[in-house]
This record gives sequence, structure tokens and C-alpha cells, in this order.
Amino acid sequence: MTDALQHRIEGMRDDLIALTQDLIRIPTLNPPGENYGAICDLLKQRLSSKGFETTLIRAEGAPGDCEKYPRWNIVARYEGAKPGPCVHFTGHTDVVEVGAGWTYDPFAATLDGDRIYGRGACDMKGGLAAAIIAAEAFIQEHPDFAGAIEISGTADEESGGYGGVAHLAQEGWFDPARVQHVIIPEPLGKDRICLGHRGGWWAEIETKGEIAHGSMPFLGDCAIRHMGAVLEQFETTLYPAMAARRTEMPVIPDGARASTMNINAIHGGQPEEPEDSTALPAHCVPDSCRITIDRRFLAEEPIDQVEGEIRDILDGLKANRPKFDYELRELNRVLPSMTDEDAPVVSTVKAAIAETLGHDPSFVASPGSYDQKHIDRIGKLKNCIAYGPGVLELAHKPDEWIGVTDMIDSAKVMGRTLEKLLLS
Repeated sequence: MTDALQHRIEGMRDDLIALTQDLIRIPTLNPPGENYGAICDLLKQRLSSKGFETTLIRAEGAPGDCEKYPRWNIVARYEGAKPGPCVHFTGHTDVVEVGAGWTYDPFAATLDGDRIYGRGACDMKGGLAAAIIAAEAFIQEHPDFAGAIEISGTADEESGGYGGVAHLAQEGWFDPARVQHVIIPEPLGKDRICLGHRGGWWAEIETKGEIAHGSMPFLGDCAIRHMGAVLEQFETTLYPAMAARRTEMPVIPDGARASTMNINAIHGGQPEEPEDSTALPAHCVPDSCRITIDRRFLAEEPIDQVEGEIRDILDGLKANRPKFDYELRELNRVLPSMTDEDAPVVSTVKAAIAETLGHDPSFVASPGSYDQKHIDRIGKLKNCIAYGPGVLELAHKPDEWIGVTDMIDSAKVMGRTLEKLLLS
């Protein structure tokens, strides 16, 4: 990195802190998808004032989009003085639910020492702010650069990205003819390059029963007991089988090198009463029980196998357990994605990290999917990585935080990357 750009980014520390805090203080909770318009307006005002041409895009018809919770996205573009490639930084603006256990106000964006605390600080408003600072500093230092810089703030990554990057990709915003390099500043660490992610298969399993009076359960058929048999089969057969599989992808943390499955939700029987209710339960045998499964699979596992081993367990129970019946409904599927280590954006960011931080980065893959899947599969753009500040294990946790020094260092790496790609 040129000394001048490095010093310029260091001098923007207070601006970086303020921008990160401004982003965190807009509670873009997903679900249901709150305040997407407000955060896009903030980004529009900021980037327009710096000379970017901004476009607001609503993903009408996307899952969750409605008049109460419209799925707003923003794309900002700055054209250089000469023709050249386009480098696009894309960051999602939505955050997950707060959850319990916080000692800081999750939307106060408290600065405590070198850390900014808040929901979304790490995942990934700090990374988006670092990319904006890097781009602004680069433009100020090198106004005659060749090419273009784009920054997007997108919706719904935490629920699949279909109202965000998937929609933009379908509309051609990531066409390789107009964008050549994509960096997603997810919190994988300032000295690591994330090449891709595992696959994901989400499904709902419902076991069927027959309602009857709870004092005479023998006259009905308990769907929850049937679901218990499903869970027992998972514990005794599926989980051990998944734990024995290992991927060659450099997935972090180490536990994610194996296949995994999370039981995301379970529902059965009488609905929960409101917290202020004093009513007693009705005496009924439940005739339905549903679970949602979140199956993360490896590049070495065909998707048909992933679905097939679930269906085999269910069909086995149907053949051998009296009255067992079920429905299996796929909710979503995402195939694994992996960028080659010798791709242009990878080699460029690798060199920028080495020059900025003084050591070579490690290559990793994410345990969960992120928006690279849509840029790859829908946009047909392979030259894409995740690189950004933050500790991955803090994502979705209470007292989530981002380190200011880490954001500065990552902004320097991004600035150096822009110098290598856009200075002729």
C-alpha cells in the first residue's frame, strides 16, 4: 500500500467508528425485515455525498417482501477517470434477533476501548463500514483510477438472501460483463480469505397422528411420540454417520469439517398460550408434530444423498412402526461454493494482506452459506471471495462486537487491493 493511502485510512478512524455506530443503531431485524429502507437511505445519503451514483432496488415478490416490510437494497457506483474493471463490495444490512444474555444495549453501538458492541457489529455492519472507508479513501487518494467501484447494501442474507443479492443477481447487477471482482466483507478475520462455503438443505418433517381425549390416549395416536422415534433414529444412526465424514474444503472451525445438522424448531400439540395467560391445557392427544432441520453438507456429499438418507429413515419407520406416517417438505437448498485459489481476486487480496499485515493469509471456507452462493450460481460470477474484519464465532451471539483496529487493518487491505486492481 502506498504510505499516503495508509495514512489517509488511519486518519479516518473516527469517521469509521461513527459510520459503524450509525449502521448498528438502525435495528434491521430479520425476521421480519425491519428498517431496510432507513438503512438504505443512510447509505444513499453517505455515498451520494462522496460522488457515487446510487440506485435503490426493491425486491418485489421476494420471500417476506410486503408493504409493511419491503425488501430494499442499494447499489452505489463510482466511475473512474478511465475504462477498467469494476470491483464490487457487497454487504448485507440485516441482523438476526437479539436473544438473551446481553450486558450492552444491542442497538446503542457502545464504544468500549477498541470494541464497538451491538447486534450486527461483527456480522456485518463493521465490515461494510470498513469497505466504504477503504473505497472513499482510495478515491480521494487516486482520483484518476481506471475502472469503477461499487458498494451494495443488501437485504435478507440472514434468511437466505433472496430479497437481496439473489434478486440483484437475477436483475443482472452481478453480470461478469459489468462486475469483475467481488469482495463480501463477512467476519472471517482480517488475515484470512474465505473461498466459499458448505452446502445447506432445510426441510420440515411432519409426523401424523389422531386426536383423542388425553385420558384415553389409546383411542388416538400421538404424533409427538412418532417424532420421538424420528429423533431417536437421528441420534443413533444419522448423527454418528455425519460425524465420520470429513471434507477437504478448509472449513472453519474444525467441527464444521464434518457434516452437521441442527434441529431448528419443534412444534406439536396445543399451541403455546400467551405469557399473561393463566389457562390450563386442553386434554388432547396431538395429531401433528413438526420439526425444521438445518442440514449443512460437504462438497463431497451429493445433494440427492443428503435428502435420501433422511427419507430412508422416515420410510424405514413407516415400514416398521405401527401407524407411522409423515410428510417431508423441502424449504430451501444451497449447493456448496468454492472459488479457486488462483482466481484474480484471491491472489490480489492475498498479496494485499501480506504487504499490509506482514504475513501470508490462510485460506478458509465458511461453515454456513452466505451471499457468494447467489453471485456464483445466479450471477455466474466466480471471481468472488469473503474478506472482512471480525471474529466469526461472535456472529449471532450476545455482546457481539467488532474491533476498531481490525476494521482499520481490513480497510487498509481493501484499499491496497483497489490499488492493485484499478491503478494502471
